[in-house]
Amino acid sequence: MPATDDEIREKYLERAIRELNAFSREVQGCTDCPRGALMPVLGSGHPQADIFLIKHSARPSEVEEGVAFYGRAGNALMKSLRRLSIDPLAVYGTLCVKCPVADPSMADPACVGRLLEELAIVQPKLVVVMGADALAVVNELEIPLARQLSESPGALQRLTPTIEALYVPNIDEALDDEPAKREFWAAFRVLGQWWTELPPY
Repeated sequence: MPATDDEIREKYLERAIRELNAFSREVQGCTDCPRGALMPVLGSGHPQADIFLIKHSARPSEVEEGVAFYGRAGNALMKSLRRLSIDPLAVYGTLCVKCPVADPSMADPACVGRLLEELAIVQPKLVVVMGADALAVVNELEIPLARQLSESPGALQRLTPTIEALYVPNIDEALDDEPAKREFWAAFRVLGQWWTELPPY
């Protein structure tokens, strides 16, 4: 008897969960970055999210909890997603630099390159790249069939044949500056339009 669509989706979800768990264990066991006794900051969200948020490096609250987008940035994003009527369960967030090194430029390139594996597991429909530093990392990744992204806030771009991209300013830098906050929101709200036009499964 052939598998139903629901059963097939369930199998893909189970595989993504297994792969993300294995990925997290690998990152936790990595010794390439000079992070001392601190644990890496891991991505969080749905293993098959439509929307993949990428920030460059961790803030203290994220380091403390070991979870990307924990704290003020995460709270601001949750409010923004609600305003745009986007299901938070359709979102996955991670960092380019997962190890809480004093200077993100000290991170081992192989560790930063792990973002490529994370993208391959989640297989999102849209990548939201936050800030110039994250954009530089994404453009340097050897993503199959990828095009270079430009620093064009609020403009939907084609990253690969199956993944779109949206560049927005760095949310961490927008939290305490009103003009920066308006600039971030103006770019991020494009995500709401994209979500509305996403075809149903």
